[in-house]
Amino acid sequence: MEIEIGKLLIEKKYTIACAESCTGGLLTDRLTNVSGSSAYVKGSIVAYSNEVKMNILHVKPETIQNFGAVSEQTSKEMAENVRQVLKTDIGVSITGIAGPTGGTPEKPVGLVFIGISGPNGDKVEQFKFNGTRTDVKEKVVEAALVLIQVYLTIDKNL
Repeated sequence: MEIEIGKLLIEKKYTIACAESCTGGLLTDRLTNVSGSSAYVKGSIVAYSNEVKMNILHVKPETIQNFGAVSEQTSKEMAENVRQVLKTDIGVSITGIAGPTGGTPEKPVGLVFIGISGPNGDKVEQFKFNGTRTDVKEKVVEAALVLIQVYLTIDKNL
């Protein structure tokens, strides 16, 4: 799937950057496993802590206070802001709870938000995955790759 995404990004002359929290850079790893990916992957920020989300990605402190680090609102700001910070066409964000600890009744283990910001606007999807920590991380990255591919495929500029 990352090969197809690379082809779409090259076709459109788009660049991409990722802001990852619970996946710790796994999405960027997958994207950069493709030879020639330096033509479209500009970089990545692993924003594991709230401090990095706020200080590097410029997520508003009130967003994290009011909605939490794992929220649609935080994911949206992460995607928009990584795009601005790294000056790319597409920004992708991932924030969630990989487990096995850290969940609450309101935000259980496996809850993840994936955001995309680009020329066709912004989109955030919510997911709930089961499995071990590694399982959750891998499932999140697969879902992110699908969302990126769909976003690029429905792009009217193709």
